[in-house]
Amino acid sequence: MTAATLSAPHGAATDPVAPDTTAPDTRSPSASTTSFGAFVTAAAASGQLVVQPRMGFGDPQRMRAGLERTKAAVATTVGTLTIDSYTRVGDHAAAREALAEGTPLNGYPIATHSTELTRGLLTGVLDAGFPVQVRHGSSRPEAIVRALAAAGLDATEGGPVSYCLPYGRTPLAESVENWAHCCELLASLVRAPRVAHVESFGGCMLGQLCPPGLLVAISLLEALFFTRHGIRSVSLSYAQQTDPAQDAEAVRALHRLAAEFLPAEVDRHVVLYTYMGVFPHTERGATRLLEASARLAVTSGAQRLIVKTAAEAHRIPSVLENVRALETAAATAALAAPPHEAARPADSEVYREARAFVEAVLELGDDLGRALRTAFARGVLDVPYCLHPDNAGRSRSFVDASGRLRWSDTGAMPVTPHRMTGGHVRASVRPMTSDGLLAALGRVASQYDGPSAPPGSAAVAGAGARAGARAARAPA
Repeated sequence: MTAATLSAPHGAATDPVAPDTTAPDTRSPSASTTSFGAFVTAAAASGQLVVQPRMGFGDPQRMRAGLERTKAAVATTVGTLTIDSYTRVGDHAAAREALAEGTPLNGYPIATHSTELTRGLLTGVLDAGFPVQVRHGSSRPEAIVRALAAAGLDATEGGPVSYCLPYGRTPLAESVENWAHCCELLASLVRAPRVAHVESFGGCMLGQLCPPGLLVAISLLEALFFTRHGIRSVSLSYAQQTDPAQDAEAVRALHRLAAEFLPAEVDRHVVLYTYMGVFPHTERGATRLLEASARLAVTSGAQRLIVKTAAEAHRIPSVLENVRALETAAATAALAAPPHEAARPADSEVYREARAFVEAVLELGDDLGRALRTAFARGVLDVPYCLHPDNAGRSRSFVDASGRLRWSDTGAMPVTPHRMTGGHVRASVRPMTSDGLLAALGRVASQYDGPSAPPGSAAVAGAGARAGARAARAPA
């Protein structure tokens, strides 16, 4: 493919057009590819952890180079087209203007670049061994969904709650309607034998300081919402938090609740995110944290891992830094022990909390979209420290002495604050102050930047260093 083929057009861009669903699209680069969800399921069955970057560039040539390098990494990988912030909020005029002026964007403007250009970018990269997912952050994703389907892709992520509350002021009711429509749209635009896939971002609400029970519940509820609007392949997410044991409980709870509540015929897997909060400032600390997330993914049974890089605390990472992170995670995962499945898993604290949230929402009515709106209006679901107008804002959390995230105030939610044990108030739980919040936010970074490795973060026989060295020898 020549540089001219991938030159972004100047001036007005072609609006994305949904492909004709009456006949196979031989122009589509994915006409014979494996669906995103099926690829991850097959990799997991063979004992491989799928690793994935969060990568997006406005320049098509750089975006293609990022996909090519991800595909060539010494790892089982899938590709990512992360969308720019203008497209995320629906400001396509600003995206067109930026392209026309040559202004760098912080992601790939899939709804502004022409369908032909995006298909050209994917040709020769997207195939049965390398599916690509579109990641965005939009509560109004219709233009993105139409553009990705027209380009021959079948996978995206987000959700009516998780791409509404943390990111803006879009009313929750509007986001729910938008996501219901876009799930049905994606399901209709992706052609058999491929299957549309949507990943819930619910396990990553605000990135940190949200106790895992609520994260697990929102991820499960969003996945159930997707299936009720035509999606037959889903992934449930969870972001690494402050305590490895609690995190393992959360991933196992996701698996168990998915088996209990999702339709049996729906393809599903669990995706873990390397810590989403304040990242270590040292390369050693960042590498330790990445390695810990890779081990957590394997030992808890997650099938896919979204990585972060050693540059996260300072700037947007380069393609090379992303590849190093992918190979470090894959090398660490290869040396981790597989999960031990108990015949009858115990009801962990995270599982009990998550199930209480799920059941409380489902009791609000058969229309899950309406039930989610009602749950937030009544404070049955209440994300701590979230300032969205549709969030009650009465819940609060804290990190206890052992490192576990717990509730200090639960408002109207169907769970008990940690200070209540046997009917007695725990005096050690104090109201959260601004200094306390800052300390909690920086806890993980401080631990991993410290001279001694935190529990679960010990380096694995130089695996990460060897992977990084392989990536460093590759051409830039």
